[in-house]
Amino acid sequence: MKLLIADDDPQMVRALRITLSAHGYDVVSAGDGAAAIALAAQGHPDVIMLDLGMPRLDGIEVIHALRGWTNAPIIVVSGRTGSADKVEALDAGADDFVTKPFQIDELLARLRALSRRSLATGGESTVGFGDVVVDLADKTATRAGTRVHLTPTEWRMLEHLARHPGALVTRQDLLKEIWGSEQVSDSGYLRLYMSQLRKKLEREPSAPVHLLTESGMGYRLVL
Repeated sequence: MKLLIADDDPQMVRALRITLSAHGYDVVSAGDGAAAIALAAQGHPDVIMLDLGMPRLDGIEVIHALRGWTNAPIIVVSGRTGSADKVEALDAGADDFVTKPFQIDELLARLRALSRRSLATGGESTVGFGDVVVDLADKTATRAGTRVHLTPTEWRMLEHLARHPGALVTRQDLLKEIWGSEQVSDSGYLRLYMSQLRKKLEREPSAPVHLLTESGMGYRLVL
């Protein structure tokens, strides 16, 4: 799995290169935004990890540039902790956001999730979690081999999450996907439909392990 790290902190890059290489990643690195775009175009990495505060194009500009031609998962690793920065990065096209300082185990878990998403978007038509199988081609969900009845809105919500496994899906993305406009106001509808999905698909709906809420941001499907 080829991983591009874009960060202007050489000590951070060196530490990540050693750790991630030991876990089987083929790591390449760039020290600024322009170099990151050039390396991505040359090497076509499977996953891209980048900081927001970089010289010669900041992280947001890099995300916009990358999203013009690649769907490779992008994870932002940044010292910026404000929700506005996270929302801006996610709206620009990032798939996940990790705040510095971070635990390496958490970062590895996020990378594994994005790697699975990268593989899933390469042509797989089914996504499985727990005893649930979501068939994106047939537009059906089964649990322990039995088909689960979902309303059209529940299916659209589940389908969008299943097409981005492991990634944070914002409320705005879901509102646009389900109702066709990101200007639609979320008056608790998403929470209601997520609650219904958990009742139908989670072993313990009150303590979900797959259909997770990211407070103030959106939702995430963990396989």
